[in-house]
Amino acid sequence: MQTEYKQRREALMAKIGNGTAIFRSAPTAVMHNDVEYNFRQDSDFFYLTGFNEPQAVAILVPHHPEHRFVLFVQPKDREQEIWSGYRCGVEAAKEIYGADEAYPIAELDEKLPQYLEKADRIYYRLGRDRAFNDKILNHWQRLMRTYPKRGTGPIAIEDTSPILHSMRLIKSQAELEFMRKAADIAVEAHNHAMQFTAPGLYEYEVQAEIEHIFRKRGAMGPAYPSIVASGANACVLHYVENNRQMQDNELLLIDAGCAYEYYNSDITRTFPVGGKFTSEQKILYEIVLAAQKQAIAQVQPGNPYNLFHDTAVRVLTEGLVEIGILKGEIDKLIEEEKYKPFYMHRTGHWLGLDVHDVGVYQHGDNPQILQPGQVVTVEPGLYIVPDTKPAEDQPEIDQRWVGIGIRIEDDVLVTPTGNEVLTAGVPKEVEDLES
Repeated sequence: MQTEYKQRREALMAKIGNGTAIFRSAPTAVMHNDVEYNFRQDSDFFYLTGFNEPQAVAILVPHHPEHRFVLFVQPKDREQEIWSGYRCGVEAAKEIYGADEAYPIAELDEKLPQYLEKADRIYYRLGRDRAFNDKILNHWQRLMRTYPKRGTGPIAIEDTSPILHSMRLIKSQAELEFMRKAADIAVEAHNHAMQFTAPGLYEYEVQAEIEHIFRKRGAMGPAYPSIVASGANACVLHYVENNRQMQDNELLLIDAGCAYEYYNSDITRTFPVGGKFTSEQKILYEIVLAAQKQAIAQVQPGNPYNLFHDTAVRVLTEGLVEIGILKGEIDKLIEEEKYKPFYMHRTGHWLGLDVHDVGVYQHGDNPQILQPGQVVTVEPGLYIVPDTKPAEDQPEIDQRWVGIGIRIEDDVLVTPTGNEVLTAGVPKEVEDLES
């Protein structure tokens, strides 16, 4: 992978010309008192370096004659490493990670100006770390005060995200290998969960089975808090309590994916706890399944990003009209968003190093055009929330539908000739979900 990290840095440096780009590692996060969460590196930082430690800064300097890639890292410290884990250290930052030069992180303020004074701009994403933002701004302001004497220096600060995130949007073959592995592990976990689920078990027992497989198969762990939602809990989009006892004649919605080598999967399936759909559950499920299938068919190179969402919305709206939950002319119902009490989210998102991965969806009035190498989720749903109020001029909701929540989600790669469903190994046809 070091070759690929270098290629990414070279590609970015080719785009920033005479600028200097600065990236900071993620901060540590405290769980309680003096106990930290497991460290998770900033995705942009990791994408360019593969370096997985906190308190580090990476600088890309394409105009420097020798130091094009510079790392500032924590130095080796035997006492600290005994308590907190091994550090790469300054010398190994060059040997292992390919830095042209490396320094202790404490020397950042001293060394940084030499990499900025001949740049025409600083590329840096002003983020949530106000103290580090101020550090960069202070260096920039000092250089601007002396600019008249030198005639060189960064006259602007530009956000790196539009350039870097467009690169991250197209996955390389190495990235796709990691994403396929993350998908395969999550597929196995979902299939096991379907076999394990039974009336009387608690949601957290299913969660434990899923996450056991994640770790057993080499994943870093869940890609996000696992959602294991039975009955009306499935109507809560980000339900994570997972503490209810499951009953017969209910549905179980599982939205769970894993992270493998920092790359993520994201799968949702909804199935009957006791092995049989009720008639109402089956009707709503088949509407969602039809919407998902038709939406996936629109994930094609050259299609606008929003087409698969619009397709799902139409199929869902038609289905709701057919069963009497909505009434009216389809186009008008869609235009006035009368479906939104029952389907309130988008049909998908980018997937990659982040679960909701980076990359624009819209360029002004024009949607992003799908290209080979992009990965999206496709996840339509219907949620008949117990206290839902129908839209104006719409019928009251028949109680037989109330409390049913359904979502079906797959990870879909855009290929040169169409698409590949990376998570197709988890069944979703009614006959395959009933026992």
